[in-house]
Amino acid sequence: MTPPTTTTRPEHAGPGTRDGRSGRPRLPGAALPAVTVLGVLLLAELVSRLGVLPTRYFPPASEMFVALAGQVVDPSFWVSVGQTLQGWGAGLGIAVLLAVPVGLALGTVPLLYTAVRPIVEFLRPIPSVALIPLVVLAIGTGAASKVFLAAFAAFWQLLIPVIYGVRDTDPVARDTGRAFRLGRFGVLRWIVLPAAVPYLATGLRIASATALILAVTAELVIGVPGLGGAINLARSAGAPDRMYALIIATGLLGWGLNAAFRAVERRVLHWHPSHREAVA
Repeated sequence: MTPPTTTTRPEHAGPGTRDGRSGRPRLPGAALPAVTVLGVLLLAELVSRLGVLPTRYFPPASEMFVALAGQVVDPSFWVSVGQTLQGWGAGLGIAVLLAVPVGLALGTVPLLYTAVRPIVEFLRPIPSVALIPLVVLAIGTGAASKVFLAAFAAFWQLLIPVIYGVRDTDPVARDTGRAFRLGRFGVLRWIVLPAAVPYLATGLRIASATALILAVTAELVIGVPGLGGAINLARSAGAPDRMYALIIATGLLGWGLNAAFRAVERRVLHWHPSHREAVA
């Protein structure tokens, strides 16, 4: 009779340690994106310094970040950021005020959804940028045009998830609510809305990015004050380092807004199975 063999399980490889199975060094999950970004910046620095790309149009990444540091201490930069955020916030707010009740109505009343579906399917694919000439003619070149374009683009990103969230409500839960005599408003308040909130949260995060894109696009094309207008001004002044610095700042602004919406979503939807699994 052979004695039972015991196997020792490899110890858990913590962050920054070696993998227990292969013995190779392993990066923590949070460090991998940072290493990737650092590698891309290093590559951009090399191709510019070595002359692969003309420095007149593609300055080294180090010069871009030096220009970005100069912009951060410039009060006019923060004025431009505030102007962009004003257009973004106003457009997104209008989209929420319109898309949520309309989506609830269309998702709750199938006959109404069937009646307006051709209009929705016709308007939704229209690129908001294609409306810029019409907006300039009808509204002008002021901040209202930026708000309209941001609201129009964000509206569809919110409307469709709300409709599908309402329509995806468990029919058994609806019937249970009716059996307990909750009434139409009670079913909407306690059953339909909680079922649609995860869809709304995802749509809101996507609509936020879309509204920012359209706000900056309006500033670039129409000339509305903001980060897009500052980028255009740097381009026309022949300052590519400042232009790329403002582009980086715009990207960081979008990344920060997306991270903020994700944090709020995790906090509000901590009860949802997907977020419980992520926490676990």
